[in-house]
Amino acid sequence: MPITIRKDIAYTILKKISDSGQEMHEVKFEDADLAGLNVTEADLLGHLDYLNQNHFIKAKFSGNAYAEPAKLAEEILHPEKIEFEGGEITEKGRKLLNKIETELSKASGGAEVNIASKDLPFLEKVLLRSGLEDIFDARDVTEVVFRVMRDLMTTEAADRVEAELHKEALPAEDKSLQMEIADLWHDTNPIVGFLSRVRPPWQGPGIFKIDSDRFLFRVANESSFSHEVDREQVVKAVFSATKEELSQERIQEIASWLPDYVRKLWEEA
Repeated sequence: MPITIRKDIAYTILKKISDSGQEMHEVKFEDADLAGLNVTEADLLGHLDYLNQNHFIKAKFSGNAYAEPAKLAEEILHPEKIEFEGGEITEKGRKLLNKIETELSKASGGAEVNIASKDLPFLEKVLLRSGLEDIFDARDVTEVVFRVMRDLMTTEAADRVEAELHKEALPAEDKSLQMEIADLWHDTNPIVGFLSRVRPPWQGPGIFKIDSDRFLFRVANESSFSHEVDREQVVKAVFSATKEELSQERIQEIASWLPDYVRKLWEEA
């Protein structure tokens, strides 16, 4: 099954290979390299394979990773686990690495970037995990996801979430990005924010019920991001960044308000 290629994982791989040596060399990924990325071994191998097949890196794997006919008989008799042993970043890969670093540097006002850190600024997490191209898109889509989440909740429940989000969303020189995560949760549109507080949760029948399809439809249609970007990946990016800011009590409370499939995305994020 094809995997969704995540920019944050691709960046981490390229950065690790680039920083650990020149030409073909041994590369070992430690837990610290992948902290906060919520990545499985299969995900990591899938991204390494993608980067290798698309010539961003030259990778060396143990086992018969690409099913070479001459090795198939031996592989059947003595199967060997496929593992990444080492790699080399290509010129194409270095250009991609520089592009991502430039995007993040602009977004954070020139601050040094450390993608693997769980302390990465909130909007940068959304940007990297979503596949979006622009930090302003990350801000806008976060606000829309939060808006639809609030529409499912009581005012009291939404206020409890907001109380835990009084943290800087992004260290930035651009005034339009200088805000707390709570500002995005509350909604920067004062009319929308007010309406969210006075109307009941959208849990009723017909058009007054937000099911999973309507949730994802609203995110895609009320946001400005390219529709070539996977909307579920975008939602999970916002979810995962948000969960890292919340207590377990709030995480569980939010889950109780979400419709079936969206709740699954929340729990997986």
